[in-house]
Amino acid sequence: MSHSRSQKTSLIVATLAVAAGFVALLSTTEPEIRTSYIVQGTSLDAVLAAVNALDAEVTHELAVIRAVAANLTDNEVETLRAHAAINRLYGNAAVETAGKPNKSGKEAGDSGTTEEDMPGDGYSEFPSLVEADTLHDQGIDGWGVTVAIIDSGIYSGPGITQDRYNMDRIVYVYDATTDVGYTGSGSRRERTDFDEFDIDDSGHGSHVAGVGFSSKLSNVGKYNGIAPAARLVAVKVFDADGRGTYADVIRGVDWIVANQQNHQIRVLNMSLSATPQSHYWDDPLNQAVMAAWNEGIVVVASAGNSGPDAQSIGVPGNVPYVITVGAMTDSYTPADGSDDKLATFSAAGPTYEGFVKPEVVAPGGHIMASMSDQDQIAIDYPNFYLGANFFEMSGTSQATAVVSGIAALILQMEPGISPDAVKCKIMKGARPALDANGGLAYSVFQQGAGMVNAYDAVFDWTHDCANNGLDIQADIAGTRHFGGRANQDANGDYYLMGLDGYLWSNSGVANDGYLWSNGYLWSDGYLWSDGYLWTDSDVGANGYLWSDGYLWSNGYLWTNGYLWSNGYLWSNGLTESMSINTWVNQE
Repeated sequence: MSHSRSQKTSLIVATLAVAAGFVALLSTTEPEIRTSYIVQGTSLDAVLAAVNALDAEVTHELAVIRAVAANLTDNEVETLRAHAAINRLYGNAAVETAGKPNKSGKEAGDSGTTEEDMPGDGYSEFPSLVEADTLHDQGIDGWGVTVAIIDSGIYSGPGITQDRYNMDRIVYVYDATTDVGYTGSGSRRERTDFDEFDIDDSGHGSHVAGVGFSSKLSNVGKYNGIAPAARLVAVKVFDADGRGTYADVIRGVDWIVANQQNHQIRVLNMSLSATPQSHYWDDPLNQAVMAAWNEGIVVVASAGNSGPDAQSIGVPGNVPYVITVGAMTDSYTPADGSDDKLATFSAAGPTYEGFVKPEVVAPGGHIMASMSDQDQIAIDYPNFYLGANFFEMSGTSQATAVVSGIAALILQMEPGISPDAVKCKIMKGARPALDANGGLAYSVFQQGAGMVNAYDAVFDWTHDCANNGLDIQADIAGTRHFGGRANQDANGDYYLMGLDGYLWSNSGVANDGYLWSNGYLWSDGYLWSDGYLWTDSDVGANGYLWSDGYLWSNGYLWTNGYLWSNGYLWSNGLTESMSINTWVNQE
């Protein structure tokens, strides 16, 4: 059977249409897989231009580290790796969201309890443990200092929205997960009032805020926070389950640095942690944190709840410049200091670059502070909800908030001092745990300089004992990096090179109680907190060149195989998540 020319043309067109439809079907059912990456380069504009040229979706602009977060295909990743303006690509993880159940039909923040329902006299003992209550009586309460809290948000409950003078104290709330800001005095984006809503689905951020800054007055006339008059900026980076992404946390730090002058932010609380994947200087969040410190912001970071083993300090607590905080507990006897001890969950140093961490420890066991009973943590652990929007929680997160509050007290007294000076004063004011013979009950890798004391820190006038030998601007620029004195001998014991009396066998945490004493004389002052030039950023054979001419030719003798390939573990398919510190049992 023959066909006319028109019939053949129609048949060809129909065939092509079917084929096109089949191709379209394939492209619909098998889309290219895109993964979120943090793309860093020579400048933010250069990175934006390179990514936009690929028509890829940019989700975050991270000017503080000259980077963006973008969803990329494998081919686009390879194209960017070869681009002259691109320095590094890091894996990033997507935020997992979760709804917040509503129990018994009650509104968020309405616990159905009253002040009289609170346990005991309604007083959290930790402010008195660090002698912050003595300072409150003298009018030293954080007045005039703004503290930013990067966490799961904040709630508009008693003691949080107003300071001890009943003045509004939350100056701004920024949601880094949506890039939306909220203010009570003017509009930014779509919300202009945060007095009537609860932006914290988790409860962790509210609890941290309460520990450091609650102005709620107990029945015995004591404040439940360390700095009850400080102003607050809340930056939300975590969901109801306490999970977020590197990109969201970095965007939070970026916003704080960009708005530091607008809100006079002097302290940044980071009660969060992630497993180190690289040397401190190569981690993108650590780079942002160093930038904040360099801009005059005192960064206080948790050691993490992954202790008690050595080298368990998380990111960003492994940054040598910042104040890293471990946790102690009073063993439920605040009036008896003889049974105080280091919390078993508190992460320990040294860092992989040889720095002593944490710098100090603070109360972090069974801490009572603010949280709505509608928040996810209160729902997951109802036995620790105490009524009247109070919740009991343990962790280095809470200890970190204590130290952030102390930093605010210091800056009220000396507003113009540097972050290095604040760190020095906090370390000088700390009291190490001593055994019956007057020696250290815990290694410096476990307790640092010891338990913080707010009164001694405020009234110590030493400013030059921290971060000596470091150059943060060179570190940020990538021209120089640094290591500390810590090393490990052939027996697996940790020690400080050039100093005696600091040997530690990583034998865990002693169960005995010890007094925190201010009578211990640190040999060579705070020399163990100094930094020294890292002479080979590729982790080569040169190791560390000490300023006194001592050459450690074989580098560090770590036995746990930490040396990352090419200096880091970030890989093409790696997804990096950030979270609040893991839940631990009360201690």
